[in-house]
Amino acid sequence: MNATLHHRSTRRAPVARERKHQRGIVLLEALVALLIFSVGVLGLIGLQATSVKQASAAEYRSTAVLQANDLISRMWVSDRSDAILKAQFAATGDGYKAWKDAWVAALPGAAANPPEVVIKSEDKGATASLGTNTVTVTIYWKAPSDDDTRKYVLVAQLDQPQK
Repeated sequence: MNATLHHRSTRRAPVARERKHQRGIVLLEALVALLIFSVGVLGLIGLQATSVKQASAAEYRSTAVLQANDLISRMWVSDRSDAILKAQFAATGDGYKAWKDAWVAALPGAAANPPEVVIKSEDKGATASLGTNTVTVTIYWKAPSDDDTRKYVLVAQLDQPQK
């Protein structure tokens, strides 16, 4: 019976030596897991920040589209003859000023970079009964977190009314 007990004690001796060499390994594994988790969380925070920035940029682009379409709509419902369009919607016209005043606060940096409206009369030709005006509207804005001035350009053709 002593031989059996002695045999058991020799088997336990190597296990005790292995435990001595593995002290702190669980703590090291926990620290590595914490490091990997932290890097993942930082990555998610970076993605969230980029997502918020892109959502703001999309909002500004949508506002610029609405702004330009609003001006073209105002032109459509007015008398679309060359003289009236140029008088009302050029940079000094009443229609342009009313439109600009309605939208001045809609985009950041728009006050420093006013929108541009170019109205170009197209020759109606010998056989056409209606002339055409090509209108180019350029909207500028500068986001608070952006270094560059952005722009949206809309080109529309407005047929002149029949006489």
